[in-house]
Amino acid sequence: MNEIIIDLENIDLVVLFGSNNQKLYKIREFFPKLKLVARGNKLMVIGDNDQVLFFENKFQSFIDHINQYNKLTNSQIERLIMEDVTKVLQDKEDVILHGTDGKLIKARTANQRKMVKEMQTNDMMFALGPAGTGKTYTAVAIAVKSLKSKEVKRIILTRPAVEAGENLGFLPGDLKEKLDPYMQPLYDSLMDMIPADKLKDYLEKGIIQIAPLAFMRGRTLDKAFVILDEAQNTTESQMKMFLTRMGKSAKFIINGDESQIDLPKRQKSGLSQAREILEKLKEISFIFLDEQDVIRHKLVKQIIKAYKN
Repeated sequence: MNEIIIDLENIDLVVLFGSNNQKLYKIREFFPKLKLVARGNKLMVIGDNDQVLFFENKFQSFIDHINQYNKLTNSQIERLIMEDVTKVLQDKEDVILHGTDGKLIKARTANQRKMVKEMQTNDMMFALGPAGTGKTYTAVAIAVKSLKSKEVKRIILTRPAVEAGENLGFLPGDLKEKLDPYMQPLYDSLMDMIPADKLKDYLEKGIIQIAPLAFMRGRTLDKAFVILDEAQNTTESQMKMFLTRMGKSAKFIINGDESQIDLPKRQKSGLSQAREILEKLKEISFIFLDEQDVIRHKLVKQIIKAYKN
């Protein structure tokens, strides 16, 4: 048996352990063979030598995370324990850009950081994972940053309007009014990152374009950052059409959740086919987000886990 005492004197114990030690209970769940006793500004750890050393290493990662981000959630505790610490914490520059009213738009999880990093070297990325993992938001942030730094001349945001069968004629209003319900998540992201007047100007000038996937046919998308959202609802022919629109100096991010396909049951998702065909290509990045990347209400993570079982 081994015993160590960790000094917590310069650490905000509420941030570390949570109110009523709720996060300490979470930590204990991952180390059932250890006895963890928190008294004042000290944490006593008792157990087998290997287990104690492993815990000490992981616990230091909690401290590093707090020093870096000034917070530590249950999800982050789990991520730090389950993944290699250096991989999670190695990218300290998490701010992607400064958004509206000085809001800091950040990569908040390891996989979101990976999205940012991979797009620095590859021109095409597939970001796959359930709702709430920040796929769209992070992708739009990367695109806006590229536009602001003049790496691209325009941003094109698209998604299949499957709910209306991409036949929007029966919906009331002009074309924009018909499309807006399907494109609202993209507008929401942009509003966080670009002032309203500037965004309106970009949209009017075509610097930022938001359109259904059907409108991409026949185009060559050059010097553009293109995001395909809800890609799980593309047909095989639509996905091939989209991927072959890529022009010179273009960057593509394809987002999708293969657990939420709205296509007819007998129709295979173009996203699933593309993954099978393209996943081995080194020039294309595949990022797989999961419930650990959920940054919405804590219940969303539990819901995703429940549906997996």
